[in-house]
Amino acid sequence: MNADGLIVVDKPAGMTSHDVVARIRRLAKTRRVGHGGTLDPMATGVLIIGVNRATRLLTYVIGARKSYSATIRLGENTVTDDAEGDVTAVFGTGAVTDDAVRAGLAAQVGEIDQVPSAVSAIKIKGVRSYKRVRDGEAVEIPARRITVFGLDVLAIRRPEGRDVVDVDIDVTCSSGTYIRAIARDLGAALGVGGHLTALRRTAVGEMTLDAAATLAELEERAPDVVSLPMAEAARRAFPQRVADPEETRTLRHGGPLPAAGIDGPYAVFDPEGTLLAIVSERDGKARAEIVLAPA
Repeated sequence: MNADGLIVVDKPAGMTSHDVVARIRRLAKTRRVGHGGTLDPMATGVLIIGVNRATRLLTYVIGARKSYSATIRLGENTVTDDAEGDVTAVFGTGAVTDDAVRAGLAAQVGEIDQVPSAVSAIKIKGVRSYKRVRDGEAVEIPARRITVFGLDVLAIRRPEGRDVVDVDIDVTCSSGTYIRAIARDLGAALGVGGHLTALRRTAVGEMTLDAAATLAELEERAPDVVSLPMAEAARRAFPQRVADPEETRTLRHGGPLPAAGIDGPYAVFDPEGTLLAIVSERDGKARAEIVLAPA
């Protein structure tokens, strides 16, 4: 029986998230593999993969806050808002000051309404937005409320011989934030266009690049590819509670526990440290959202 757990993969450029899932299925010798939080093919870095029963944890992984390192290029618009797409407009950047760049990015920190990139996987009337764009449609996606918790400007560079400005940033944000859209909106605010030329995800919740393995490293240790067994993954991702033997029996059968006053969702373990369930509290009871105790 293959192990249940999560893998923190350092995704290489040029692969889709689905490509990575397909590779892990082969390495782990199981079909029960999924990913939490899609990365564009251009992007690299932390991609969380769930194997077997741990695929049920991915719903929570997807909703975790994310951190990225990125480079924005000012002076050019592209159809995809990143370097994968064709350039659609070019602008002069001679009047762009460092202060203006910093102010434009500061305006995107906090709780904001962001319009996702048109070339995205968001469905519009059942069809992916990127497909509508490729079919020649003009796509309008409604703004979404997202939160940028922090955005640090690491460097502002003006490459010799190019009328562009490159801006290196670190971003921590809520799920659903498009870093490509931050680049696009900075360019629009400065009147010079903008797109993303590099993107690396450095963390998903508490899971960081420090714990990530490359696909080559996973190939070497296959089929033992799980890096975070179920219990350890839950300890990293959730607040915790230990159930006594009676509560353990109740929870194993899907019954509720007395509320403990913990903001959920949180993980419940038996006295031996086995993961039992992910629960949330409401109406004075802790009720299982998913039961994960082995049969």
